[in-house]
Amino acid sequence: MDSSPPTLVVCALAAVALAVALAKLKARLELSKAKHRSLAGHSRLARRIAALVPYYDYDETGFFRSDDPPDDVAARRRAGFARLSELYRDRYARTARLTAEVEDGISDLQFTAAYRVPFQYSRFARRHLQAGAFVQSSGGVMISDLDGNRFYDLTGSYGVNVLGYDFYKECLERGAALVRELGPVLGSYHPVVADNVGRLRAISGQDEVSFHMSGTEAVMQAVRLARYHTGRPRLVRFCGAYHGWWGDVQPGVGNPLPARDTYTLKDLSEDSLRVLRHRRDIACVLVNPLQALHPNAGAPADSALVDSGRGAHVDRAAYGAWLQRLRAVCTEREIVLIFDEVFVGFRIAAGGAQEYFGVRADMVTYGKTLGGGLPVGVICGRRDLMKRFRDDRPVDVCFARGTFNSHPYVMAAMHEFLRRLEDEDIRRLYRGLDELWDRRAVRLNQRLRDAGLPVAVANLSSIWTVCYTRPSRYNWMLQYYLRAEGLALSWIGTGRLIFSLNYSDADFDAVADRFVAAATAMERDGWWWCDGAATNASIRRRVVREMLAHRFTFLRGKSMSGSM
Repeated sequence: MDSSPPTLVVCALAAVALAVALAKLKARLELSKAKHRSLAGHSRLARRIAALVPYYDYDETGFFRSDDPPDDVAARRRAGFARLSELYRDRYARTARLTAEVEDGISDLQFTAAYRVPFQYSRFARRHLQAGAFVQSSGGVMISDLDGNRFYDLTGSYGVNVLGYDFYKECLERGAALVRELGPVLGSYHPVVADNVGRLRAISGQDEVSFHMSGTEAVMQAVRLARYHTGRPRLVRFCGAYHGWWGDVQPGVGNPLPARDTYTLKDLSEDSLRVLRHRRDIACVLVNPLQALHPNAGAPADSALVDSGRGAHVDRAAYGAWLQRLRAVCTEREIVLIFDEVFVGFRIAAGGAQEYFGVRADMVTYGKTLGGGLPVGVICGRRDLMKRFRDDRPVDVCFARGTFNSHPYVMAAMHEFLRRLEDEDIRRLYRGLDELWDRRAVRLNQRLRDAGLPVAVANLSSIWTVCYTRPSRYNWMLQYYLRAEGLALSWIGTGRLIFSLNYSDADFDAVADRFVAAATAMERDGWWWCDGAATNASIRRRVVREMLAHRFTFLRGKSMSGSM
């Protein structure tokens, strides 16, 4: 009756297999729990659903009546839209005409034009509200189009314009003069590079510097280096965070292939820290500090503004405390912590997010404004992480070279940017920065409340987003009223207003006056009419029903055509 040795071996192997299976199940459950409940936290599901969403749009009647308004409200909307359309046609004629001439030859322009508003409204809006994509001059806080219209610039040039366009013009002019004798010689360095390296090491607190041509490229190399030195394949990003258009950091909609080595976890979550503590395959954690404005949500854009559910709020102390906990876990587990400061670097503080939140990363990526007006990407990092080869294995390298890395003209413009940061007039802009922009947001919100308008702003320093306080399907119309009042927004509309730090109180008051005037006109024209029973949830349910109806209509039509 004694157990035979083979039986004992089988039992032992079974026990080991069960233990391994349970450990894997536990790790899988922890990973699932650390994902945000939204589609942004489930990239594969988001990509599948996106592939099922059918195209449909509203005819002229449906454009004004998608929320079943009373006849008088629909009439007000029509009249207001007609006035706005006539204004656009007259005021922006030359700019719109040139845009129309080149649109079929610029794929990027086609994309941004199509995704300014929710797709159901896009075709009708584009047909009647053509403002154009060309500008010809800038000065102070203003830009001018081809028709001579001047706008207060709230585009921020995608975040590049931190210190005002005149500042960057000077960086470009002085930088070009510095390197004119060398010209576009590549491979060797102009002497300004040595000064740039010293200044960047001092600002970042890191050991070494690597130059690249874009923020996306800098992030790619930072992740590659983290994988190279840790020997681990996985990167962690947080739900909603943008790190450029490279596939591994854009795992959801917008990437034609799944990002198999990327974990998207919840921001501000102990569940995420638990995953970092327990898994052994994580090379690095990417943090975009801009997420402090809207944790676990993607960059807000009016193309997704189907209701009034957009929210934003900054708790600097809470987010800083979260980054401290994240820093501690990464140190404990030898995971590389990377701050992606391509957007916020030099904007929220002279020392960027590391200074602003009081947390030191292992690597930091910069871009946008650092180039002094020219394209650039930079990595600053610990010496052991920046090395691209192994002394004991000479063929095992981490290759990263680029033809235009350290281009003399880029390095010279960067040199002027970094040098000017130490000037007293620039240092003065950073003193009390948060308090200044917070006061301005409070003042504008008070004016909006006093006028009974269903709009509010939220901000991380000079980076703002517009939120809406009454359920509506037409909030995206505000961008067109704002432009009519002389405010220039980027193609994502009211999702992101980016001020340069050279805005004076008088400049800001002028913007606030125009903002309130635009919102008042939109309210007068009936776009914010709301059925008393409407909620954001009910609006979303209605949109889903519309999508399902068009999806099944499409499938029935396809089935019938196939059977004929």
